[in-house]
Amino acid sequence: MATTASSFAELSASLADLAAATTPSIVEVQSHHSLASGFVWRDGLVITPDETLADEGAIAIEESDGTVRHAALVGRDAATDIALLRVEGLKAPVTTLANMAVRPGALALIVAAAESAPLIAFGGIAAVGPAWQSMRGGTIDARIELDLQLRQRAEGGLAVDGAGGAFGMAVRGPRGRTLVIPAATIDRVAAQLLDHGRVPVAYLGAGLKDVPLDDGGHGGMVMTLDRDGPAARAGLHQGDIILSWAGRRIAHVGALLRTLRATPVGSEVTLLLRRGGAALEVKVTIGDRPER
Repeated sequence: MATTASSFAELSASLADLAAATTPSIVEVQSHHSLASGFVWRDGLVITPDETLADEGAIAIEESDGTVRHAALVGRDAATDIALLRVEGLKAPVTTLANMAVRPGALALIVAAAESAPLIAFGGIAAVGPAWQSMRGGTIDARIELDLQLRQRAEGGLAVDGAGGAFGMAVRGPRGRTLVIPAATIDRVAAQLLDHGRVPVAYLGAGLKDVPLDDGGHGGMVMTLDRDGPAARAGLHQGDIILSWAGRRIAHVGALLRTLRATPVGSEVTLLLRRGGAALEVKVTIGDRPER
């Protein structure tokens, strides 16, 4: 019994040490009566969940020593739930994100902040899966689900493994699930927000309708065209039926649109079309969807 108690005490002390080592990089984010957490991504730059930020009004962050500072919004991406803030005079140290593979069954800490004090959640990694698309169309590089309840103020906290590696940001997902936006997604999206203030969105410039084909498959009929869009510039016409994308037959228009969203802006894609009963290939350079 003494050995068991000693082992438990060592584990407890180790987890507390991990939390203490991570806490200085965590900040509380205050936005129009909304309170959440965030962390220092680079000097003077803080990452926090997009969904916790108000659409307007002032934003402030509170460091672990109680210092409150004004934060300016650099950019936000609802599709991946990532927002980037710039904070002048920020003294909190930069977090080292680890693009690591995590395993189901391993233990994890969420290190967040509330009123200048650490806010900690502890649990296991319940599920790990491949890249997926959020309900808003964002590509998340890995699906990581934690077996723990996440308080609203802990959203934006760092997910830390047993070795102290910060592998992502904790957010509240559908049906009360606790998900982790992995380091690879954060670094990719935050870099785009820093450079452009937004994330470029793949754009074809064509309105498509799902149509059945004689062979039992489906195609995407071009119903409308943006005359200045990539599809029109590549020579697509209204009434064309897209049969395949980069050599792969499309199952239906929904699948084609998911493939489009996952295609990098600037990529050249070969489309197989049916026009007036004849087949032809067209090369399209994927554009960046214009802001309306």
